[in-house]
Amino acid sequence: MKAIWLAPLALSLLAQPSWAQWTPQASGTKARLRGLSVVSSKVAWTSGSAGACLRTIDAGNTWVPRPVADASSLDFRDIHAVDADTAYLLSIGPGEKSRIYKTTDTGATWTLQFTNPDPKGFLDAIAFWNPDQGLALGDPVNGRFTILATDDAGSHWTPIPGASMPPTLPGEGAFAASGTCLIVQPDGRAWFATGGAKVSRVFRSTDHGKSWTAHETPVRTGNPSSGIFSLAFHDATHGIAVGGNYEMPDESEANVALTTDGGLTWTLPKGTRPPGYHSAVASIPGAKPRTFLAVGPNGTDISINAGDDWKPLTHPGFDAVSFAAPNVGWAVGECGRIARFHAKIPEGR
Repeated sequence: MKAIWLAPLALSLLAQPSWAQWTPQASGTKARLRGLSVVSSKVAWTSGSAGACLRTIDAGNTWVPRPVADASSLDFRDIHAVDADTAYLLSIGPGEKSRIYKTTDTGATWTLQFTNPDPKGFLDAIAFWNPDQGLALGDPVNGRFTILATDDAGSHWTPIPGASMPPTLPGEGAFAASGTCLIVQPDGRAWFATGGAKVSRVFRSTDHGKSWTAHETPVRTGNPSSGIFSLAFHDATHGIAVGGNYEMPDESEANVALTTDGGLTWTLPKGTRPPGYHSAVASIPGAKPRTFLAVGPNGTDISINAGDDWKPLTHPGFDAVSFAAPNVGWAVGECGRIARFHAKIPEGR
């Protein structure tokens, strides 16, 4: 399909003229896609509404449905792919609608690993350090966020004790918008983001989710539709939180916050913020200067100075974005929209 050319990156910072583009790809579905996991330049998985799950093993030239049997009523808001054969799916919803499935045979069959037993429970996202060890995040029950942990590839999902989690604020919750309100990094680091309360917060763990601390951010919230929707870290210390108000997607006030100390403290960018609400942000791995790309219903925005200044790229908007290398990334969104990212991103110095 014809590529959509985007605005040039900040050329003065690059060694040579550089252009970025989204290349649309045919998904074969009208589902709203919100889960996305990029494995390599050839392999990626995506998931979404009406039980949608698709996989590509040819760089997106073809996307093949890999549905879960009898799950067309589920909304798969997050997916984590280990490789071309193995992936985990997380569905959202109250009570038993929140589930975790796993496949080890390319999606030909899926095993139900976890069904939420609490009618007050609601899962939001899933993340893994390695094929065996991961976490799932759920909205608060009895004043504490729910964290499920596995260290046996999902055979068992065990809730961490409530005493290990700081109490929630009135109205506080997580947003299951792109599967990136929960993220992990090596050495047991993990973060998840919140909204809906009087302040938006980032919860932080350094011990594989066994214990957590909560840290306030300046991202605007104060109502059920506002707060932080997505997190990304470029390394152990430099990270970003993006969000806004999904019911007022054109508002841009305090929609981004940055950290340089691993999520202990957060500040607003010094320069131009991306316009409007954003549901997902990704660090482009290996890119230097530190490069972040954010997506939302109003389009795509990029920062090549660690999040301090942002430049718009293009419409249409997307719901989720994921990268495996500087030039290996996809974005997905409503009506089955899928596109692959192409750009000359500087690596190293």
